[in-house]
Amino acid sequence: MMSRLVITVFAVLFFMGCSQPDGSSGEAVAETSGGVSAGEAALPPLIDSQRRADTIVIAADPWCPHNCEAGSDHEGYMVDLTRDILGESGYTVEYVNLSWARALQMTRDGQLDGVVGAFVTDAPDFVFPDTPQGHSSIAVFTHPDNSWRYAGIESLYDQQLLVINGYSYTPELDRYIDQYQADQNKVWVISGTSPLDRAIEMLEQDRTDLYVEDEYVMAWWARSTGNTASQPRGAGRIGEINTFVAFSPTRKDSQELAALLSQGTRQRINDGRAQQILDNYGLTLWIEKP
Repeated sequence: MMSRLVITVFAVLFFMGCSQPDGSSGEAVAETSGGVSAGEAALPPLIDSQRRADTIVIAADPWCPHNCEAGSDHEGYMVDLTRDILGESGYTVEYVNLSWARALQMTRDGQLDGVVGAFVTDAPDFVFPDTPQGHSSIAVFTHPDNSWRYAGIESLYDQQLLVINGYSYTPELDRYIDQYQADQNKVWVISGTSPLDRAIEMLEQDRTDLYVEDEYVMAWWARSTGNTASQPRGAGRIGEINTFVAFSPTRKDSQELAALLSQGTRQRINDGRAQQILDNYGLTLWIEKP
């Protein structure tokens, strides 16, 4: 069993936050066919059919500190790690922000080369490295005045759960979402390129009961916005899972790219370069071995 990358937040994160408001009023974004939000439907093609074969385009919605705002000074430790590894082999990595549902669909169709911040359960048909590029800790969050605590899936039955379109969380929670996503009183699905701010706003306004998110993402948001006093309250951890940069099943060299990323991640863990990247995000790298 390969070593896995475990990320723990330990210091004040002093950089600007990466999830920007998308201009919505807090309402769920209407979906068009294929899981594309209405605001993205008119976007031009992101991939030039004549682009160089050594250019790799990866996408995701901002999910700082794992992957952040494209074009910012700090695009996320997983983006930085991927650029460092593939750049050493002569590739140019371009990173763009899209809603997660659209990023998955375009990568599946071969319009993008990969996604960043993926769980295996997000897209089991994609090509994943053997070694993860990150680690996620999934928890439930509530309004700070709400005393509810997570006590297994059954404890969700009388709550409205806010989730993001296309996201996978844990196998058990994914099954619950699939079962009840047609009932908005139980599961409310939102979308867009920056869903975090909208989800937090909905919690603050008591418009929903619960929100599922990565603990590191919520810690980054609280510290980068300075909103540590009234931030959503952690109501219990659901599970932990490895995160990856995953490649399109239609790209002929995806297996080669995944192998390069696996080898490069292990090398940078061993020689300390991974920690140098994480230092830019106030994170510490730990290695767990069986």
